[in-house]
Amino acid sequence: MAPAPRPPSHLLPAVVAISFLSLTFLLCYKVDDFAAQTKTVAGHNLDPTPWHLFPPKTFNDETRHARAVKIIHCSYLTCRYVTNNATKFPFHSAVSAPKCPEFFRWIHHDLDPWAQTRISMTQLEESQKFAAFRVVIVEGRLYVDMYYACVQSRAIFTIWGLVQLLRRFPGMVPDVDMMFDCMDKPSINRTENKAMPLPLFRYCTTEAHFDIPFPDWSFWGWPEVNLRSWREEFEDIKKGSKNLSWLNKFPRAYWKGNPDVDSPARTELLKCNHSRKWGAQIMRQDWAQEARDGYEQSKLSNQCNHRYKIYAEGFAWSVSLKYILSCGSMSLIISPQYEDFFSRGLDPLKNYWPIPFSNMCESIKHAVDWGNTHFPEVYNSYLPHRDSFLGSCLLL
Repeated sequence: MAPAPRPPSHLLPAVVAISFLSLTFLLCYKVDDFAAQTKTVAGHNLDPTPWHLFPPKTFNDETRHARAVKIIHCSYLTCRYVTNNATKFPFHSAVSAPKCPEFFRWIHHDLDPWAQTRISMTQLEESQKFAAFRVVIVEGRLYVDMYYACVQSRAIFTIWGLVQLLRRFPGMVPDVDMMFDCMDKPSINRTENKAMPLPLFRYCTTEAHFDIPFPDWSFWGWPEVNLRSWREEFEDIKKGSKNLSWLNKFPRAYWKGNPDVDSPARTELLKCNHSRKWGAQIMRQDWAQEARDGYEQSKLSNQCNHRYKIYAEGFAWSVSLKYILSCGSMSLIISPQYEDFFSRGLDPLKNYWPIPFSNMCESIKHAVDWGNTHFPEVYNSYLPHRDSFLGSCLLL
């Protein structure tokens, strides 16, 4: 007699169901844990800059599902500009195109560590430890993976710049995978990482670092300090600079900015604030007060009334350099430690007058006295070269 058939076992479905519920619980827990805090990284240069703290992420009055969706949207941004309706800009042929700016040679310098070996996936993944976000472009589609909070709107405007690149040159941008950091100081030291150079883009570098300089966010806007895109600001600054001829501008050097950013150059520069003794007017910029007053006293187009404008680095490099160079004044640059993507193309005693850190006040006074007594040299040499550099290199 055949044995009676066994009832179907529910053990396997039960195990699967329990596993699924456990995985769901774990995922929700991780989402809660992720959403409850803003990640930051350790390191001397990856701390929040002294004047801006990382804003905490808050998810009040939202369902757990809505929170998860927001996190996914914040972590993965896709923008596609390879369409038939994309705005096409004229692309000049090699015959009609102007000569490639001299400072473009620094691109080869920055990428030279990987010229022979190429960049491996291991190097890319290792550089993620120092990155705030990752950008991947595949077939004209841009993906962004956010790792850490960036100060203010740095990340979104940097990404917007890449979106504009895709829009301006549809179908011409090759596939690429890049790691970005949005803090001020470079972090990939050449000595410490000599065995395995790590490719990391950021806004500045030094000769002692592998970090690859990329145009800073303010080229596309900095709303927190009421700055529009570089093209808009440049046009207004040039108009403002023409209100007075160079001879009719105040015959002294001028600087206005925030000295409270752990900047040795700016701290020392405060000592030079004496129009008669040092020929310099040094002004403190209070951004909190400016915000309350509607930014009336910080308009860059109204700060071109002096024959000489001083550039002093901040916590690292400063976005102010391009605005200072645009002012129709003779630029005095205090010996910089950091390099952005275009400043290495500037020639001393051609595009600007170098000011050493030592004897800073005396050097500023010497530059002012020399310029005030050598008008033809300033007008015919410094100013045309500087304007030519800005016009050909930063408005491409």
